Amino acid sequence: MCGIIGYIGKKDAEKIIIEGLHALEYRGYDSAGLAIRADDGSIVSVRCGGRVSELEEKATLAGLSGKSGIGHTRWATHGAPTEANAHPHSSHHVTVVHNGIIDNCLDIRRTLEENGYSFISETDTECIAHLIDREYVKTHDAAKAICSACSLLRGSYAIAVMFSDIPDKIWAIRKDSPLILAIAEDGCYTASDIPAILPHSREIIRPEEGELFCTTAEGIYSVFGDGTMEKAKTEHFDLDVGAAKKDGYDYFMLKEIHEEPDAVRRVCMRRINEAGLPDFSADGIGDELWKSIDSIQIIGCGSATHAGFVGRSLIEKLAGIPVTVNTASEYRYDPPATVGRTLAMPISQSGETADTLAGLRLAKTNGLVTASIVNAVGSAAARESDYVMYTGAGPEIAVATTKGYTTQVALLCMIAIKLALVRGRVSEDFARKFCHDIAYGAPEAIANIIARQDEIRDIAKSIYTHEDIYFIGRGPDYHAGHECSLKLKEISYIHSESYAAGELKHGTLSLVEDGTPVIALATWQRYYDKMTGNIREVRARGGYSVLVCGRDFPEPASYGEKIFMLPGISEYFSPLATVVFSQILAYETAILRGCDVDHPRNLAKSVTVE
Repeated sequence: MCGIIGYIGKKDAEKIIIEGLHALEYRGYDSAGLAIRADDGSIVSVRCGGRVSELEEKATLAGLSGKSGIGHTRWATHGAPTEANAHPHSSHHVTVVHNGIIDNCLDIRRTLEENGYSFISETDTECIAHLIDREYVKTHDAAKAICSACSLLRGSYAIAVMFSDIPDKIWAIRKDSPLILAIAEDGCYTASDIPAILPHSREIIRPEEGELFCTTAEGIYSVFGDGTMEKAKTEHFDLDVGAAKKDGYDYFMLKEIHEEPDAVRRVCMRRINEAGLPDFSADGIGDELWKSIDSIQIIGCGSATHAGFVGRSLIEKLAGIPVTVNTASEYRYDPPATVGRTLAMPISQSGETADTLAGLRLAKTNGLVTASIVNAVGSAAARESDYVMYTGAGPEIAVATTKGYTTQVALLCMIAIKLALVRGRVSEDFARKFCHDIAYGAPEAIANIIARQDEIRDIAKSIYTHEDIYFIGRGPDYHAGHECSLKLKEISYIHSESYAAGELKHGTLSLVEDGTPVIALATWQRYYDKMTGNIREVRARGGYSVLVCGRDFPEPASYGEKIFMLPGISEYFSPLATVVFSQILAYETAILRGCDVDHPRNLAKSVTVE
């Protein structure tokens, strides 16, 4: 949520900052702004309550010119998405951009007003600007002023600061909010996320909590408590710049759907050894850990939680280990009881999800071993966990996750078969076939579904005008239905829910009337008889049935106005197939409704505040 970009160096700062803000649009925002240090040394700010393209026009008209500056895309938390509330915010000597939420901003605001400071916005960020300015007036030391001000803040923040009388430096500090620094031949960069700096540098610094850094045109410096500075050490980061481009696709979401077969294959092959068996040694996890586990607590938000439910079903079926799936925002206040040696397994695409990180930290405090499933290399979750298993999906720019989810599910499948094997619940032959089927069969099935986009578009045309759509299923299909429903509602803005098919008679049938679309997921043979009965119940009330089923489903034409027959795929991996179907269905439905597929309203890619 929100985006920061800062630059100081030899090039045109305005151009770099605007490009960086465009690269951060996927994170979600509703207003934008930038501040440039002009050639005469003054700091000039331009802001707007709209898109980065609007800011770009205003900045061009303002004729900004300078070699350093900071920019920001804002997600409204304190105050409406207006120009007055957009960042940067200034106070006499100080100009600030900020990601995060300051919990005690009202107390700080009252104190500052008593100190004679006046406010022009409703934001918590303006409190930070005034607070740093107040401390700077006292100390005349930028580093001490920033650290003193931050010591008074409660909440989360990533901050970039410019001082009006210090023209050659930009300062940066973070707490519970992501921030990255980078150095290149042309200067130094500050950003919320890799895509903003990807075109410029691969040499980065990931600040730890509370670390203060100073960036100059020549380098990046760690700032210590006594005010001394030392050149900071960088790490090399490898990522294809093309990963953040559409490459001919109309939308990032469609591109990322097309990347799913390879992404699923990669995440599995990384964990299959030469004998064709599951092996997590590349993750630094030996058999001893898997053998020692008595229970698992999965922690996640949104799609990661949905992946966790699919994983729980498989782990319990195959390995016989009890698993709880916990919504991260609830876990930190109401964690489940531990059973024996418990493994906490946070799942986060970005590795920076605030509630998931809070859950991870609570699990560690409670003495649990932690093994995170993460996509973003070097993220907070990866750094703070005892073990990390990377999905390797690559950058995901569209707000609605696609390959992020499917690689999480695939990795959970690999964990399930590994646990089952080391506990002697399956034979090596069974495990070998399982690994082969998910590494080769599942990607082929996903590719088959993607190739049938026209067929799915035809289904979308039959439902896109409705305002309520329901998914039903049993077992793993029910769990997959949650993600299918989320995908549809988040990008097409159609109200959608997923229900256990057996619960229809317990209230849900009251929602079904003439023409109500009900999408029935039926991929597990053991549930076919029950599912046919549930579909009859829906159709008897006038519901419009869309059947998504396996090839062996009996007489499908009798149960669906529209039918999508899945390609041959092991039942264990059917959630991968049904969810990819739903991703394309959601995409096509959103296009028909004229929605912004990559940037759905009110949503952010990385939810880095609670």
